Amino acid sequence: MVMASGAAGDPSFWKHEWPETDFSNTTVPNWVEIMSGGPPKDGIPALSDPQFIWVHEETRIGDREPIVAIEIAGEIPRAYPIRYLTWHEIVNDSVAARPIAVTFCPLCNSAITFDRTVKGRVLTFGVSGKLRNSDMVMYDRETQSWWQQAMGQGIVGEMTGVTLTTLPTWMESWAQFKARNPNGLVMAEPAYNRDYGRNPYVSYDSSARPFLYSGENPPHGVAPLVRVVRVADRAWPLTRLASVGRVTEAGVTITWQEGQASALDKANIGQGKEVGSIRVKDSAGHDVPHDVMFAFAFHAFWPDGQWMLEP
Repeated sequence: MVMASGAAGDPSFWKHEWPETDFSNTTVPNWVEIMSGGPPKDGIPALSDPQFIWVHEETRIGDREPIVAIEIAGEIPRAYPIRYLTWHEIVNDSVAARPIAVTFCPLCNSAITFDRTVKGRVLTFGVSGKLRNSDMVMYDRETQSWWQQAMGQGIVGEMTGVTLTTLPTWMESWAQFKARNPNGLVMAEPAYNRDYGRNPYVSYDSSARPFLYSGENPPHGVAPLVRVVRVADRAWPLTRLASVGRVTEAGVTITWQEGQASALDKANIGQGKEVGSIRVKDSAGHDVPHDVMFAFAFHAFWPDGQWMLEP
């Protein structure tokens, strides 16, 4: 793991790998913030147009394993298992004729689904191999622009300053998805030679410090690797939500339910410690876009964000 050239504020180090990227157009204040995560461009292979099977056909996934759930009115619900996203990080798909990107950054525990249509153009996302504040930097194949996954924003290239539309999806356990959607669909195992179901980041969410992160710790004594529920620029610690089960504040109702294993604890994802599942709804009962991320990442990208620590 090496820090990319940036001490002098010169991204020319990357030009051989990114000849079509316009590095003169960026919101990154200092190139030293961009680091190599190890794999090169597309070294972590994003998926496109995945196959699906019916819920009752799936036999590999443990009941407590986390999945990303997508439920759109009039469409068959879909589950995207974290056991696959851990190794691919991005799935380019379409639901109800709407192009989407289901994304997961293991180092930030950030699982977010975006609309891939930008200014009337459908983008296809890949994994750049770069990190910023330990968060995945995505890129789109059409313009070769770089995107910050946690924020859904273009940070380098033609798409700098553009914000992707976030869709209301959530992480829950496979058992919870199955119980609610017995006639639903689940993404089939990709045709790659990967040890699906194994967590390559054993005990990561018990670490004292995040991997490849040199920024500030969160304020208020919140531990860096505590999970928080982020809604816009507000963050609720999962520890608080787990203790009360339900919170109604700032125009949303957040509920916590046990049954989901951490994907970043044990070697076998399904045996991870309990973290619980979150749903976020507005006053009309509609699902609200949100993320369950580590506290350090929230503070890094929303330094002026509001911490919802108590009633």
